[in-house]
Formats: sequence, C-alpha cells, structure tokens
Amino acid sequence: MFLNEENQKYVREMLSEMEEGVKLIYFTQAMECQYCKETRQLLEELAALTDKLTLETHDFIADRKLAEQLGVDKIPAIVVSNAAKPNSRIKFYGIPSGYEFTSVLEDILDVSRNNHGFSEDILREVQAIQKPVHIQVFVTPTCPYCPAAVRTAHRLALVNENITADMVEATEFPHLGQKYAVRGVPKSVINEKWSVEGAVPEKMVVDKIMQSIA
Repeated sequence: MFLNEENQKYVREMLSEMEEGVKLIYFTQAMECQYCKETRQLLEELAALTDKLTLETHDFIADRKLAEQLGVDKIPAIVVSNAAKPNSRIKFYGIPSGYEFTSVLEDILDVSRNNHGFSEDILREVQAIQKPVHIQVFVTPTCPYCPAAVRTAHRLALVNENITADMVEATEFPHLGQKYAVRGVPKSVINEKWSVEGAVPEKMVVDKIMQSIA
C-alpha cells in the first residue's frame, strides 16, 4: 500500500473539493515495465478515495490504436482528463512519486474545476496561440522545484487545446534525458528545440513558447 491512513485522509479531504468528474487513463503492458506495477497500484488507491475520479487501464500493446489516438508513446503513462469532455493534453510519463504526487492531485483539482490560475494578461496571450505546442517537463521525484514547472505546463495545456504538456520522469527515460541534454531538473523542452531550465515564472515560459512558434 502506498497511501497510509493519514495520507488517505489528506488526499480524500483535498479531492473533496472536486467539482466535475475526472478520468485517469493509464497505459501499462502485460510484461510490466519498470514501475508500471507500482504506478497502477498508486492510481488504484487514489481512485478509490472519491467517486468523482475514475481509472481506466489499457495495455500499451493491445490498445495501440488508442495510445496513438491519445498521443501516448511510452509507459507508464497517465492521461488526466475531464471525464465528460475527454482530451489528452495533460500527461505524466513515469511514476508520479515523491514531490510529483502533489502535481497529480493538483492537476486533478484543476481539471475538475477548470481552474488555471493565470492572470488576465497571460491568459489572453496563451489563448491566442494557434500553432501546436508540445512541452516536456523533465523531473525527478526528489526535486522540490519540479512540481511548479509541471503545474505551469499542465495549466497551459488546460486553457489551450493547441498545447500538450508532459511530465517526464528523467531517471525512467534516460535516453530522452540524453537526447534533450537534461543536466538538471526541472527542464522544460518546448517543441523539441527550445528549453527553459528551472522553475521560472509563468511569463518566461509563455515568452519561450512564443519564440518557438514565431
């Protein structure tokens, strides 16, 4: 069991603030990958704490078409979506443990309440984006600054359907860390060639996005 009684009480109280239902779409496979089993157990324990949260589990190989439809290209993968209006813009790749467990909980609340938390100026700028934007935020479970970067990216995806944002656990996907020259975390890679290092203000991330699509 991942969540002891004290943790369950805390999570249950936090998720009691949910408004609309949220669906977690989880991809694993029969020959379990590293941390796939643990990730599934964590999600099952989480979904059992509120009836507004549902967990849908798929085999990455057997359900390849669905994975491709949702843009899932590696496992373990978690898609966080409004249950009534499904989309695949917010993803976690790798087990969301340590500090990143908070990111999952806060994402669930944000999606449930459609809450982005941006200022009006930033919101207008983000909503005006009409080109595809893909953000990959590289993290580790022991990084206390990483959740802020993940949350910024996921909230950007929440308010604009042209933006997709992934948390990528760097130690589980070392080939990606090497590809994108991840020397420290958090590192946000935007549209493959642009990057932001550290938990920077939202405006800096938005400015980098604008550079990437200019």
